[in-house]
This record gives sequence, C-alpha cells and structure tokens, in this order.
Amino acid sequence: MSSSRHPIALSVERRVSNSARLLAVVMCLPLVDGVFVAVVLGGALTSVAGILEVGLLVFAGSATIAVILAEMDARPREQVRIVLGVGALVVAGAAIQAALAPTIASVLAMDVFERFAALVVLAVAASTASSRLDEYLPGPGLIVVLGLVASLRPASAALTLQTDLALIARAVAAASVGIAAALVVAFASPWLRNAVEIDRFRFGSAVALGVLALSIVGLVPASAPVALAVLVVTAVLAFDPGRVGQRETEYRPDDIDVTAALSDGGADQGGDTATEALTDSVEVGGEGSDRPPWF
Repeated sequence: MSSSRHPIALSVERRVSNSARLLAVVMCLPLVDGVFVAVVLGGALTSVAGILEVGLLVFAGSATIAVILAEMDARPREQVRIVLGVGALVVAGAAIQAALAPTIASVLAMDVFERFAALVVLAVAASTASSRLDEYLPGPGLIVVLGLVASLRPASAALTLQTDLALIARAVAAASVGIAAALVVAFASPWLRNAVEIDRFRFGSAVALGVLALSIVGLVPASAPVALAVLVVTAVLAFDPGRVGQRETEYRPDDIDVTAALSDGGADQGGDTATEALTDSVEVGGEGSDRPPWF
C-alpha cells in the first residue's frame, strides 16, 4: 500500500488488486475470520458504548479508513455508492451471525471462550500495529477455533436453535455505525486525504482495540467507554487541518536531462556545465522560475 502501509490492508491487497474489492474484503473480514462472532459471544454489545466501539473499531477500523483514503481514487459519490453496496453485505452478515450466537453460546463455557475472544481482538490489534508481529502470531480464525474447542461443553451438546432479537438488533446497529463512519470518510475523502495522518490513526486504533480486549475479560469496566475515548483522542491527534493545501514535493523525472549529464561525462557542455544543467532542470517550477510548478 503506497500511502498508508497498513499491515492488514497490505496482506489483502496482495490478493485483491481492485480498490472496491479491497474495501469489500477488508470490511467483511471480521465476519469471515471470526472476529465479530467472538466479540458478540464475548458480550461486547451489551451497552451503547460497546456498540459504538465495535462498529468503529471492527467494521470501520483503521484498515477501512486506510483503503478509502489511500487506495480509492474515485469521486466521492462513487465511493459512497461502493460503501453502501459493501455495507448491505456487512449488515446482513452481522445479523446472521448474531442470530446464531445464542445457539453457539448454549454449548460453550462462556467464561473460557471470553478469554479467547479477548485474544482474538488482541491479535487484530497486534496485526494493525505491526506487520512484523503479524508474522509471529496466529490468525484470528485459528484462535476462534481453539477457543471453541477449549470451551465446548459436550454434556450440553444438544443443539436447539435460539434467537435473541435484541442481540440481532444490537449487532445490526454496530454494523450500521461502522458503515455510517465509512460513508462520512468516503464523502469527505478529498479533504480528509490531506488532513489525516493515517499511520498515526492506525497506531491509536491498535491501542483502542487492546483496551476493547481488556473490557471483554472484565479488566476494564464495560460501563466505562475507555476504548471509545482512546479512539476519539486518536482521531483528534491524527487530524491535522494544517496539512490541507500544502503542496508536496513531486519528483518529475521527465524534467531532468539525463543524457546531457551523462554523455561523455559532460565534456561537450564544458566541464561542470552538465551538472549545472541537471540541477537547473530539477529546479524547474521552484522558486525563481517563471515556469508554472504544475508543468
């Protein structure tokens, strides 16, 4: 990833070249690798703050923001249309997994599985912070499988379909929060692209995910939205409106007369004249030049 270097988005980008497909894979990844079902079974959606934290950190996390701002070059209206299409899949998937969650929970020792759910979130946090850590840690899907095996209660293995409409509604709300955040970023992407330091936001999101993991196991009170507070502080620190309008230095190789500089060591131009020509060509569009900087 040329602009953000986000580890999770980079690993997906190696397999998906289209930016719209990349966004779809990144936003649906929590549904595929078991992260969302783990936080649902871990009780992360029991409060309004938890719904906001899961929506903003799981579905509209730093990987989603990085893809929208660094990889999608379509017009904002087109980006909004893509996010809405992906969002429909995310909301449907969240509702289905929440509908199955009580049935899965009925055959699990939840006090054991909650620890594995926290490990899943910690693994995602580590992957978000550093691609090097991701190479040494097991994937979230493997941790979920190990948690299911370790917490399975064979004595109560008689499966009966159970549904919790309130849980489904909370899951849909969490997914909707994430989609809404992605829509805001997509709509304001031309401005936010220069106003947000993506890597700074990525590290702060990793810290917020770590706090969310601690809240799942009860080390941080669930009633205290610490992860949400960390995310808000991260967004404020990553926001730098002073960068808007600043022109970045651009390397323009076509403006450099390499042939004149290298031909016969510049002898045809009289000693160091070739080097001066090379320097002058690089400075085209700079201060003291009458040529417009966008040429």
